[in-house]
Amino acid sequence: MHRFYLQPERCRENSLRLDGREAHHALHVLRLKRGERVTVLDGAGAEFLCEVEDSAKDSLTLTVKDKCVAPAPVGTITLLVAIPKGKLIESIIQKAVELGAHHIVPLLTDRVITQLDDDGAEHKREKWQQVAIEAIKQCGAVWLPRVTAPVTIATWLAQGETIELPLVGSLQTARRHPREWFQEFHQQHGRRPRSTAIWIGPEGDFTLAELQQIEAAGARPITLGSLTLRVETAAIYCLSFLNYELTSR
Repeated sequence: MHRFYLQPERCRENSLRLDGREAHHALHVLRLKRGERVTVLDGAGAEFLCEVEDSAKDSLTLTVKDKCVAPAPVGTITLLVAIPKGKLIESIIQKAVELGAHHIVPLLTDRVITQLDDDGAEHKREKWQQVAIEAIKQCGAVWLPRVTAPVTIATWLAQGETIELPLVGSLQTARRHPREWFQEFHQQHGRRPRSTAIWIGPEGDFTLAELQQIEAAGARPITLGSLTLRVETAAIYCLSFLNYELTSR
């Protein structure tokens, strides 16, 4: 069944309206007809089973037949990843959606080539948020991750967001297997962390000064094994592990 996305504030009535990009795809690519059934996701935990009611040149009206609401995730995952060359960040965002990331933060670090002004950063954010929207439609995720505009490490840390168990992939400082940090957290709190984060550096890793800055803010350094992984591989490895630790048992 074909999936579409509408913002939560547009999903409050029994009749939903697709327009813009979503309507174009429904009308001119899928060529949906009256009576066909589709799914609409609001990205905030709700999934609507709908039936095509009517269509115009550039819009589609749907009637809601059923609604399912998923509970909020037990533990949230924030991915902070240095922007790699080319369009690899789009693939990372797609995989992050599939692996349950709650928040995706592209990082501008000392070894990142990309340099953006405020307008360029916002344009990238909008583009990458759309990548996340397409990813939830593809995989059926009911929670849409928030993608921020690219930021520096210092700017992100200055925002003071509270993460119960932040981790950082490290090649340069004393490291532990990530499971050890989860076990230690459980011993101290008697539960799993309600929020986790993983910092992934660029090609060549974070600089030592950047690692020290991240660790000084509370991130625990972890090893990703004996091999040096590409940025996108490291992100998938870490997100897979975090997803398992937060959802298993």
